[in-house]
This record gives sequence, structure tokens and C-alpha cells, in this order.
Amino acid sequence: MSFNTIALGLAAASATLVSAPALADDSSDGAEQSAQSSGERPTQGPAAGQGGPPPGIDTSDMVFDDTWLTIGIGAGLVPSYSGSNDYVVFPLPLIVGRVGGVGISPNGPGLNLDLLSQPPGGGPAGTSISFGPSFRLRNDRDDQIEDDVVRAAGELDTAFEVGVNGGVTFPGVLNRFDRLTVSTSVRWDILGAHDGMVVEPSIGYFTPMGRGSALQLSLGGQIIDDDFADYYYSVSPAQSAASGLPEFTADGGLNSLGLTAIATVDLDGNLMNGGWNIYGVGGYSRLVGDAADTPYTSIRGSADQFFGGIGVGYTF
Repeated sequence: MSFNTIALGLAAASATLVSAPALADDSSDGAEQSAQSSGERPTQGPAAGQGGPPPGIDTSDMVFDDTWLTIGIGAGLVPSYSGSNDYVVFPLPLIVGRVGGVGISPNGPGLNLDLLSQPPGGGPAGTSISFGPSFRLRNDRDDQIEDDVVRAAGELDTAFEVGVNGGVTFPGVLNRFDRLTVSTSVRWDILGAHDGMVVEPSIGYFTPMGRGSALQLSLGGQIIDDDFADYYYSVSPAQSAASGLPEFTADGGLNSLGLTAIATVDLDGNLMNGGWNIYGVGGYSRLVGDAADTPYTSIRGSADQFFGGIGVGYTF
């Protein structure tokens, strides 16, 4: 089963949940400024005339502190391999939060860790930087290949990619509570499967839609080296003889571009107090270059890749 297209969706879903504490940051800043000007002791929540979260959001019972987690499970529909036009259903686990001063966000079947993570109100206001290790399990074409011809070419080994992830977040782009994040992950396979390198730049935009819902949009791409391209997209003489597909030699370069949308809805109508929420993921990616030209895609599949999923999470 391929997680290539859904990985971006999960990463963006985590950004939606991670961005929720930012509302509390702005609320606390407003209260402190108001208190300083009036000589009163700061109180939790926004002061009059000083901004704060969207109308109706209550921060008095905020769950986002130094340590918090969101754990979720759902189901998604994705292509059976990168370039397939057959779709399969699979579980969508989710874990995101902050533990021991380290931020945690999903990366497909893997994790990104942020060693520079700050609790709400714990860091400087304005632009923030994230940086930390990135881990990713890549099981493309190692199981559940729906196409008989592609299956005849043989299953591939599972890759485990290790690298780094870093980004910069800019608050208040279109409104007081939105966030624009520019980030990049660079990883290398250490299990000897594709033995290559993957670079995944992305731009994400988060905004609350009210007191109990939020929207995240993410535009991302994938750049691969020759080893990665050869492993997943080339058709060797042996694979050609087994499947009947023409031989093909793939080179690295820009591999795909995609857009993902994620909506998160808190079931009690308050994003700040944790509890149960529902998240929906939907998106589209387009394979380009040799990823689109390979017979696995051009003859047996499609360069247009769609995915979607829905899940339920709990924040504590």
C-alpha cells in the first residue's frame, strides 16, 4: 500500500491541531498588554479591546500547556501504489502534541520531532522556527498491489527514511489568528530498499473558522534522486519479462506536486479545552517527470492521484 499521497494530508492535519495553541498565545498576549496598561493583574483570556481568540472561544480550561497529546484513528482511501488508478482503504492513525519539550507531528507512517517547540506563551511572539529529526516508513508496492500486471513485476522492500525537518512560521498573515508555515524535510533510506534521498518542501496555511473549527491548507512537492526513481519507477529487463510492461529507466528530479485541505471540528464547540474532535482530509497530487512517464503510471495507472479520509481524535 502507498502512503505517498496521504502523508502530506496527515502532516497538514497535525498542523491544524498544533496551530490551535497559537490562539491561546494571542489571547494571553492581549490580556498581559491590557493588564500592564491598567496596572491590574493579568487574567486568563483576552482583555477588552486587545484582540483575543475568535468570538466565543473560552481559554479558561485550556488543555494546551507544556505537555499535551492528540491521539486519533480514522480510515482513508488512497491509490494502491504511487501512480495507481486503483484505490484501497486503510487505517489512518494520528498522534500529535508536545511531550518533554519536544513537539510531535505525524509524517505518513512516521514522525517529525520539533526540538525547538515552545509551550503556549513560552516563546517569543511573532515568527517561530522549528527543527528536528524526521522519520518515515515507505511501503510503496510492498503489499496490496491491486493491478495484476504491476503485481507480476514483483513486490518491493520497505524503506525506512531518516533525516531532518525544519520550518518557519509567520503569524497574522490575513487575520490575527492565522499562520503561514514554510518547511522542508530531507530524508535518506537506511534499510537498503531504495537507498536514495527524498526532499519534501511544503507551504501550509492555518486559520480558525470559529470557536470550534479550523481549516488547514497545504501545498507541497517531492523531489527525488536517481536511486529513489530507479527503485520505484524503472522497469528492469526482469520486471518487463515478468509483467509484459516495456523496459524503462527512471531518473530523479521533481516527482510530484499536491494540494491538501483538512478540516478539524471540536465536538463540544471549543478548540481550547481538548476532548473529542473530528478531522477530515482530502487532496490531490500530480505525478510529474519519470514518475508520470513510467509504464506503472502511464500504462497501468494515472498521474492524477486523489485521496481522502476521516477520523476521530481525542486531545488531553
